[in-house]
Amino acid sequence: MTASEPPPSDRTEPPASPPERPVPPEWTAAIERLMQVLDTLRGPGGCPWDAKQTVASLVPHLVEESHELADAAARGDRAGLREELGDLLMGVLMTARVAAEDDDGVDPGTVARAVTAKLIRRHPHVYGEVRVSDSGEVLRNWEDIKREERREEGKEDSVLGGVPASLPALTLARRVGDKAAAAGFDWPDLSGPVHKVEEELGELAAAAESGDRTAVEDELGDLLFAVVNVARKLGVDPETALRRTVARFRERFGYVERRLGERLRGASLEELEALWQEAKRTAAAAEPTGAEGRASDGGASQG
Repeated sequence: MTASEPPPSDRTEPPASPPERPVPPEWTAAIERLMQVLDTLRGPGGCPWDAKQTVASLVPHLVEESHELADAAARGDRAGLREELGDLLMGVLMTARVAAEDDDGVDPGTVARAVTAKLIRRHPHVYGEVRVSDSGEVLRNWEDIKREERREEGKEDSVLGGVPASLPALTLARRVGDKAAAAGFDWPDLSGPVHKVEEELGELAAAAESGDRTAVEDELGDLLFAVVNVARKLGVDPETALRRTVARFRERFGYVERRLGERLRGASLEELEALWQEAKRTAAAAEPTGAEGRASDGGASQG
């Protein structure tokens, strides 16, 4: 492995910085050992699969590992969290290790130094003289600094610039809403997006009545975007909320499926509803005190 020299901009110390605690040596030793193993796998006499990987071939694995990490976090699975964080860390370091072979200044060292410099630059209230009153001001400063960086790099100068279109739709909607809100384009309180949901629901019903499929798709998209804005105002991540709901649905449906077996397809709606409510009560009884309310939503036809 070779290490490149940091560019001058990355070596510049901030004008002021708080006292920094030393990194536990066991952390740095563990990461160094991981990098040594990755280098061995990639190098001569290593693993044929690792040896043939490219940055492009590794990126889909990073996306998959990110989803697995999110799933473990949503479940509150601490053992799974450790495993999936490790898989993602390994994937990031291996991708940087493979990129280093092109000898164009992208390697684990330059990657780490660049993101460190970016964190310092975007936290002038910690590493500089800027004063902030709350986290909202921190986020506004972050976006202002990011926009200035994009202008300096000749990239799109837009409040909504830098949001990848390939993000999952709910996350994309939240990020776009966040950026628009940071620029002052937002409702003053929760009643605004709630009213918008009611308005869009009526427009969706009208479009469905008309039979215009394009209008239905447009209005459904508007409704979903309005719901995401409600989530944003409530400080709830819509992607996480929907994943939890789907997980609950799968758990309850599995209960009904196990109880009915092959009779599932022929069961009456009344029988399905009764078993669905039974599944909810069973899940509520197994949850810690205070969680019952979260398990009491919806019927078999509602989720």
